[in-house]
Amino acid sequence: MKKKNNIRVIAATIQGPLHSNKNLPCQDYCRYITSGKNFVAVVSDGAGSAKFGKIGARIACDTLIDLLKNSAFDNIQEAVRHALEVARMKVLRHRLNKTHCARGMMDFSATVVGVVYAQNKGIFFHIGDGAALAICEEDINNFIISPPSNGNFSCETFFYTQENWLENLRFTSFEKVDAIFLMSDGLTNFSFSVDFKNIEKQFILPIHSFFTQEKSKIKAQRALANTLNNDKARRLNSDDKTLLWARL
Repeated sequence: MKKKNNIRVIAATIQGPLHSNKNLPCQDYCRYITSGKNFVAVVSDGAGSAKFGKIGARIACDTLIDLLKNSAFDNIQEAVRHALEVARMKVLRHRLNKTHCARGMMDFSATVVGVVYAQNKGIFFHIGDGAALAICEEDINNFIISPPSNGNFSCETFFYTQENWLENLRFTSFEKVDAIFLMSDGLTNFSFSVDFKNIEKQFILPIHSFFTQEKSKIKAQRALANTLNNDKARRLNSDDKTLLWARL
């Protein structure tokens, strides 16, 4: 059985030109922890139209990490639901939510995609767009994807701050994989086919291989940041970009 402290994580968040050109902050937020009973990682993307989207994203990540790191894995779905309810309550009572009602919560709108992993078993939890991926090195075609979920239009998605958040919460289980990827929607068109049934091997596999072989975490993070922020990446998608990779 692999020890939790052997889990290696590389992550980077880059402000997209859509926000930098308008002098707007990066709305993505990312956190992970390897020191609890469970490995937990979360990526959240604050809605660009939401006044406090970055705050909503940070509240989601911080709350989920804090409440899930030592949760019993056999009851993890209920623990995730509870953690999101706590995050919603924090948004409801936040000092910048002047209304202290559900309508004011939409100013903090953010998507959520995360993972909880323990003893060779894991589960993705997901509201909205962004994506998660688990891969097996022995059979690279044996992968697990948690794809984006959008509304009636491709530009529409779902947030944990919405009243119907629970019906949009999805879980995807996996076991005995070698690595996972979490990403905001600024990277999904790089990483998957249009129908999200296949991975883009020319993007995913070189990143996995490089991170596996590169011993310096600083160099790996710098390389990831440069990849997410190069001219081609900025042209292909102008949104903020977050990618988290973990070797399990």
